[in-house]
Amino acid sequence: MNFTIPFIPQRTEKPRNKGVTMMMDKGLGLKETEHFIEASGALTDIVKFGFGTSFVTPNFAEKIKLYKEAGIRPYLGGTLFEAFYARGMFEDYLRVLDKYDLDLAEVSDGSIIIPHKEKCKLIKRIAKDRRVMSEVGSKDSGIIISPAKWVRLMKAELDAGSWKVIAEGREAGNVGVFRPNGTAHTLLINRIIAKINPDDILWEAPQKNQQVWFIKLFGAEVNLGNIAPNDIIPLECLRLGLRGDTFFEFLPNDYSDRLKQVNDESDIDAEE
Repeated sequence: MNFTIPFIPQRTEKPRNKGVTMMMDKGLGLKETEHFIEASGALTDIVKFGFGTSFVTPNFAEKIKLYKEAGIRPYLGGTLFEAFYARGMFEDYLRVLDKYDLDLAEVSDGSIIIPHKEKCKLIKRIAKDRRVMSEVGSKDSGIIISPAKWVRLMKAELDAGSWKVIAEGREAGNVGVFRPNGTAHTLLINRIIAKINPDDILWEAPQKNQQVWFIKLFGAEVNLGNIAPNDIIPLECLRLGLRGDTFFEFLPNDYSDRLKQVNDESDIDAEE
């Protein structure tokens, strides 16, 4: 950091197992990738090539190299995995991972239906050679999954070898653990974390209000994903209490109470 301020929450160093930030790359050019790494690479743990963008992104191998050299682990979006699987090309998918030397892979079934026992077998197979993230939840807002089923699926996938289970929120943050208006599905999330260690979950949270909500619930070291490239530094400021939305989260109570009292007195003076 550039200078010292007290009462800033401690962040674990990379490579880390919690407090993970996942950026969603939807087609950055090489120069944009270089600029992103210069500005935000130190704050970014993993990069997902969103949905099927890796199929059409120019200079793909060069981008992977840039991310790796910056200490960022890139991986292919789950929708691409599903595109291979739906065509009976699972082995071809593994060969793509080998071709680009990707040691992180996502297994999801947000767009298609994969029997869960089969999905766990796929996770177990991939986990023999690389780290796996598996996604739970549907991209279809019309498909409702009970809290008990969310827990059961997450437990089974972690047992099968997933490093993290991704709680579906989609690129827009309006399905899965979120309601259509983007607010958190509080009951569902509380049921999940009563049974699953939050450190084992990466929450897709593309909207600022969602990031704030999770930071207030879990603290600075919550795992968050689907973050836009330009939002990495703003997110880190939210994690550290350096934005108004989380300003009082990490200050000692006596500081917070005193400052809030001053604010209240200022409001009274303004009214008079």
